[in-house]
Amino acid sequence: MDYKETLDWIHNRGKFGIKPGVKRMTWMLNELGNPQDKIRGVHVVGTNGKGSTVAYMRSALNYNDYTVGTFTSPYIVVFNERISVDGNPISDEDLTHVANIVRPVSERMIEETDLGQATEFEIITMMMFVYFGSIHPVDFVIVEAGLGATHDSTNVFKPIMTVLTSIGLDHTDILGDTLLEITKDKSGVIKPGVPLVFNVEDEESKNYIYQVLEANNSKGIELSREILLLRKDGEFAFQYGNYDFQDIKLKMLGLHQKKNASLAMAALVEMNELGLVELDMNKMVSGVEEATWVGRIEVLSENPTIIIDGAHNREAVDVLVETMENNFKGRDITVLFSCVSGKPIENMVRKLESIANEFNITEFDFYRARKIEEIKSAVAHPNSHVVDDYIKYIDEFDGDVLLVTGSLYFISNVKQHFNKK
Repeated sequence: MDYKETLDWIHNRGKFGIKPGVKRMTWMLNELGNPQDKIRGVHVVGTNGKGSTVAYMRSALNYNDYTVGTFTSPYIVVFNERISVDGNPISDEDLTHVANIVRPVSERMIEETDLGQATEFEIITMMMFVYFGSIHPVDFVIVEAGLGATHDSTNVFKPIMTVLTSIGLDHTDILGDTLLEITKDKSGVIKPGVPLVFNVEDEESKNYIYQVLEANNSKGIELSREILLLRKDGEFAFQYGNYDFQDIKLKMLGLHQKKNASLAMAALVEMNELGLVELDMNKMVSGVEEATWVGRIEVLSENPTIIIDGAHNREAVDVLVETMENNFKGRDITVLFSCVSGKPIENMVRKLESIANEFNITEFDFYRARKIEEIKSAVAHPNSHVVDDYIKYIDEFDGDVLLVTGSLYFISNVKQHFNKK
């Protein structure tokens, strides 16, 4: 396959949907010599905050002269960014090369087993493990889980560190419709003897995590217990063990980003204490301060102010609204909203309406995109409109602040448009 044929083949796997479980992954990896066993990996799971936490860790390690591979999803600008080295997407040539290694194995699995077809996410996860385990070794690989943990395609390697960023009600049709059920799935990231750095507020869920940690003889490092985050105006202080860092100022906005950064730093400090890495702590903090992540309250234009954010569930919208209220108080905010199926649209819309002077809805080209009539039925804002051509609307926007949100896939289209401009 050439590059275009590679992308077509990968995306065509989307028709096989989401199939929780690791049996297909285990079979294919075994056929390829188990490349996942050759990486030094950090596994990051959680409802929200995974991508930002990966970015903080990667940047901090880069500032300490380590080469870092990352696996993230979804992509925002180019598909290749899902597998990156030091923030740079895998080349078209390498992506094609790895796909040509993985494809024959995935096809043999259909012929030789009753496991069925590999999904798109399983294929790209396989490609990541082959790339970093066999073709392009790096010092560390930070792996972001896709959906949950226990039955997620990434849950097939023994990490040196695990991070659980948050627990929220998302993907309830697959993971369960209570926080405890979702916690039980995400606790599958915990491996025997491997520390877990985590942020969970629900007491019942927290208690369950500690039970799993004890059963696995694994150390738990909890935000607000072992990790102290002290807020100041625009800055924060971080304390963990014997380490105390003051006046940390992030490029990414919001209290939730301070929490994500604290989890990342605690994981790195623990890795340093265990002798898994040698860190200059000042460089670590500098790396965290300079970290950015595409599509998280990202300002695309200053005049007028145009912001994109990939908030795609109730908890993500809550922190987006809080951040907008804290940083754009007194501004005239117009919301442009679209989302995919399976999301709690009423809760998301209602919260966003609370900060919107005008609320616009639209539809974008994606196989799981929610139909405009479904979105419209959830909107109660007195000043709401349907936007047919959202690209034209954004280009011609002449108001104060435009917030584009509701789906990472939606803002990906907007980001790509701005990059072309």
